[in-house]
Amino acid sequence: MAEKEKLGLIAGNGRFPLLVLDAARARGLDVVVAAIQEETFPEIEQHGAAAVHWMSLGELSKLIDTFKREGVTRAIMAGQVKHKQIFSSIKPDWRLAKLILSLTTRNTDSLIGAVAKVLADEGITLLDSTSFLEPLLARAGLLTKRAPGDEERKNIEYGRAVARHLAQYDIGQTVVIAESACVAVEAMEGTDATLQRAGEIMRGLEGTASTLSRALTAVKVAKPNQDMRFDVPVIGLSTIEAMRAAGATCLAIDAGKCLLLDGERIAEAADAAGITIVAE
Repeated sequence: MAEKEKLGLIAGNGRFPLLVLDAARARGLDVVVAAIQEETFPEIEQHGAAAVHWMSLGELSKLIDTFKREGVTRAIMAGQVKHKQIFSSIKPDWRLAKLILSLTTRNTDSLIGAVAKVLADEGITLLDSTSFLEPLLARAGLLTKRAPGDEERKNIEYGRAVARHLAQYDIGQTVVIAESACVAVEAMEGTDATLQRAGEIMRGLEGTASTLSRALTAVKVAKPNQDMRFDVPVIGLSTIEAMRAAGATCLAIDAGKCLLLDGERIAEAADAAGITIVAE
């Protein structure tokens, strides 16, 4: 009997890697997981992988050696690796240190893109991270019962222009807007922390003569020429909870480029919180 094809999974944090693992196994693949000690949820051990190998974020040589030993020639990178972790907390091995020193820019795209090239040179092809999760990509249109109001629509239009401009520099993919004013921009902290900061800024205006509406709109976009192999925009139930806590009433995302990790439950949670979600 022919041996099953092995798929490598480089797992960051969150539920994204767990969903990829389950979906790949459902298609009959054996999945070899490279679990990042600083990021991956321990429960990945209970999802039926053929093997789970734990390694530090900086151990690029160990990653390559592990996949080669397991006979992996195709791999998927799924799950967040905190940007600040990449550039401040890791202890790179010689191969990663050499790669980092060769970069002309120190953003996430350049680093992960360079890692992808090293993997390709070693015979390991990175697939799109959404390869097994296409049903979870946001469909175009209104995803909730309530449609954006006039002010929210203005915020979306302004926020998209700002977010797309920033995204080309790999600064972040999310901006938070109030009355066509930019309240917060995502950098290395991540979407949920950006929403929290926006909420704190607006609460700080309470009791002042500020003319800004307290209702916030969040806009999350893909980068120009988004590389679907890594750093794909993702929202989940935690995003809706962060919006609710911040006082955000509207979320705009890119259709076909943003993963809804909790599927229909995201829309249900948004409806319960009075939040509108639209994908364009």
